[in-house]
Amino acid sequence: MRDAQREYKAMVDRLRRSLEDLEPPTCPNCHIEMEWYRSAMVAPAPLTIDHYFSCPNCKRIRETQSVLARNADAPPGKLSAPVSRFRCAA
Repeated sequence: MRDAQREYKAMVDRLRRSLEDLEPPTCPNCHIEMEWYRSAMVAPAPLTIDHYFSCPNCKRIRETQSVLARNADAPPGKLSAPVSRFRCAA
């Protein structure tokens, strides 16, 4: 049971991190900022998450996708350049 709870917590943490740097899209109809509706994991490797946003005015739904890059196995002193942990695709 504890392993399932750890896996669930890890998944929720990944979803939360994927939303940190994501800007909500603007509704093409109303030209207002859309609100986050839900997120769903699409692929485990590389970790790909679909985010769904809803317009509070016209209820139109828009989807964006973010890809979380895995950390390198090399120690930080051995990396040639800083690597961003998040890559977002619009």
